[in-house]
Amino acid sequence: MNLALLGLENVITISLFVVSIVITMYAQFKIKTAYGMYKKVRTKYTGLAVAREILDKNGLSDVKVVQVKGELSDHYDPTRKVVRLSEHIYKENTIAAVSVAAHEVGHAIQDKEGYIFMRIRAMLVPVVKLVTYLGYFSIIIALLAGITGYLMVGIYILLATFIFQLVTLPVEFDASRKAKDQLLKHNFIEVNEKSRVDKMLSAAALTYVAAMIATLLNILRLLIMLRGRD
Repeated sequence: MNLALLGLENVITISLFVVSIVITMYAQFKIKTAYGMYKKVRTKYTGLAVAREILDKNGLSDVKVVQVKGELSDHYDPTRKVVRLSEHIYKENTIAAVSVAAHEVGHAIQDKEGYIFMRIRAMLVPVVKLVTYLGYFSIIIALLAGITGYLMVGIYILLATFIFQLVTLPVEFDASRKAKDQLLKHNFIEVNEKSRVDKMLSAAALTYVAAMIATLLNILRLLIMLRGRD
């Protein structure tokens, strides 16, 4: 391989790395900006009230709603049947609070309905963890031994991550759709507040899209690097 082509490949790999970082940072900026804006916009109900009532109205009175530490650490735990809401989401009556709370309850509804992509994602979790654990261990060994095969291992790790992220997208989009439907159906928000809920949930969804794109770019970057070693 001539030096000019090698130099071009280096430029491309560095560019792909930079673009992946920029995309990730932009998505994080969007969610933090949206959250910062809509946690100041008051509405009638707290995140806890919304979560509890939507659960009850959907026959999920056995699912608990608890408060956890952190900011935007909200999630639904399908193994323990618990909706965990961060302090501000749990306690406050804001657009951000009701949007996030309803979204997490959307996952509980998916769990009850046996939503196929949620089931697939649950099955992939242990596989991705195992591949990642073994992969990073292999990379350390390869680096210590001076073997270039670590690039291929890195590709496998990222590929497993990409598949998981790809399955996650419909799960998150569907949960947001359910959240908006439930908020309107049970009159937790006014019709004129719907656009604000849309913007809050869209910003949150962007983080998943950005993460998937960043992973894809990094797979391409490693493939180019691997080709350059041949």
